[in-house]
Amino acid sequence: MLLNLAQILQPTREHGFAVGGFNVTESTMFKALVEQAEADAAPLIVQVSPNEFCFAEKEQYLYFVARLQRSANPFALHYDHSKSYEGCVQAVQAGFTSVMFDGSHLPYEENVRLTRKVVEMAHAAGVSVEGEIGCIGETADFEHGVVTDMVYSTPEDAVRFAQSTGVDALAVSIGTVHGLLPKGFVPELQQERLKQIAAAVDVPLVLHGGSGTPEEQVAQACRNGICKVNISSEFKHAYYQSVQRFIAANPTAVSPTLVLKDAVQEVKRVVHTKLTTFGTIGKAGLYAGQTHRVEAVRPTETND
Repeated sequence: MLLNLAQILQPTREHGFAVGGFNVTESTMFKALVEQAEADAAPLIVQVSPNEFCFAEKEQYLYFVARLQRSANPFALHYDHSKSYEGCVQAVQAGFTSVMFDGSHLPYEENVRLTRKVVEMAHAAGVSVEGEIGCIGETADFEHGVVTDMVYSTPEDAVRFAQSTGVDALAVSIGTVHGLLPKGFVPELQQERLKQIAAAVDVPLVLHGGSGTPEEQVAQACRNGICKVNISSEFKHAYYQSVQRFIAANPTAVSPTLVLKDAVQEVKRVVHTKLTTFGTIGKAGLYAGQTHRVEAVRPTETND
């Protein structure tokens, strides 16, 4: 069952859970995510970043779409952190049911203008849009635990941005960091700020930088209004650590099915843990009978 972002997040607040968005690069990781979500009867969002999108051939996404459509489990296919309008158009043309335009690095008015432009394009095709207000922290010095560029979201800005753009979901900054956490850095999520934002806006809220954030803080955030949590570095790190261990122990092994066997199980282990934290396990039944249709979008020229 392939849904858009608005559809897959629709029951989250009422039923008190969040849907995990997991970034994948290639088909082995994708297979592990899908199979674990199906085993847990949990809705799940498969995500692809712009660099991952460009790394693969477009035929990979035809496979992703076909596999998700034939599953009885609810999924969405999401293009994550696009910095350009053109990237969002390409993702819609590739069959993605959701896109994120990340204009958090831009002046506020420019962020609003370009996000609204993406919303108009995507909604015409039945595709959902996620926007971002505030800035998630970035690791500046891994060894010394330095984080920069964090700008917390405010309820006032969140309301104004959501109303001005028409986004279907809104990523907010409440203390998380992209990527693996720097040594000695432990995020402290601003739960009261989150409650205030959730009370002020109607659209589902998204937590980026979920990798490595203490599970109890993430679980509390899901109870306080977060409807989608992004995970990438944590399960990929487990995947590649497994591959490294196998190769070190079996230097003459040449079969990818052997090399990747344990890595796939590591991905599934991390995904199951996260779905448990988000309260997502067993929620697939909430989506019975839903369908989604994506309209064609033609390439457009723009000077933005």
